[in-house]
Amino acid sequence: MNKLKVAAYCRVSTNHEEQESSLKAQVSYYKKLIAERSDWKLVKIYAERASGTQLKKRTEFMKMIKACRQGKIDLILTKSMSRFGRNTLDTLKTLYELFSLGVKVYFEKENLNNYDKEMRTIMGIYAGFAQEESKSMSDNIKWGIRERMREGKVCLNCTRFLGYTKDKNGKLVVVESEAVIVRKIFELYLNGFGVRKIKKYLEENGIKTVTGKDVWSTSTIDRILSNEKYVGDVLMQKSFTEDFLTGKRKKNEGELAMYFIENDHEAIISRYAFVTVQEMKNR
Repeated sequence: MNKLKVAAYCRVSTNHEEQESSLKAQVSYYKKLIAERSDWKLVKIYAERASGTQLKKRTEFMKMIKACRQGKIDLILTKSMSRFGRNTLDTLKTLYELFSLGVKVYFEKENLNNYDKEMRTIMGIYAGFAQEESKSMSDNIKWGIRERMREGKVCLNCTRFLGYTKDKNGKLVVVESEAVIVRKIFELYLNGFGVRKIKKYLEENGIKTVTGKDVWSTSTIDRILSNEKYVGDVLMQKSFTEDFLTGKRKKNEGELAMYFIENDHEAIISRYAFVTVQEMKNR
């Protein structure tokens, strides 16, 4: 008899230390479990840290599905329905596709698999609960962030951007080698350079973007010229996540409150220069 080609899928949603341990424990558990079966052959343990709502951002999950399409996997083991996915539509769509490919998916916690007609109905209900749980978690996180904003605590979702990085307390601190570039961009604009001319100047002088790229985008330069953080201020909730499933962000045009904190951190640009640039941009 040919051995059953078995894979396992393990996922945690954050980088917290306890979840790191959980991910390692899951991987170790499935390696041992599959090795103990003489009729099973381990294909791969697919493990990752990723949100459960968006399939396209779960690289290991997508690699596993691709392997299934190539006929490399017969059985997938996973801890629970919520580990496999929290988006009802995507989860059911994937399960039905795997069923049509002849791939069985077994959820240990719920003791379910996708091969039985009745079980597929039940899995739809379980997946719905998982999605509602994910929405509730998302709403709770948003509520916590907005409460901190109301209390005047800075909440920034960027790890770093040109001119600044974060210290261990999450406070913005100046990166002088990058601050020089920010000052040059403002100086050029004040001297009559438009964003296209600034882009040309930066590229011709070999000045790289914050991500190390040689090519600058005019939209990036325009955002730098409008960013209040360069004068030490912070305006929070300029955009928000409109749909927790897609993660799509929308510019805040009055739907939610914004929170402004003046002189929160060290400035790179003088307030006079910044205000002058905004007036020039508005003209």
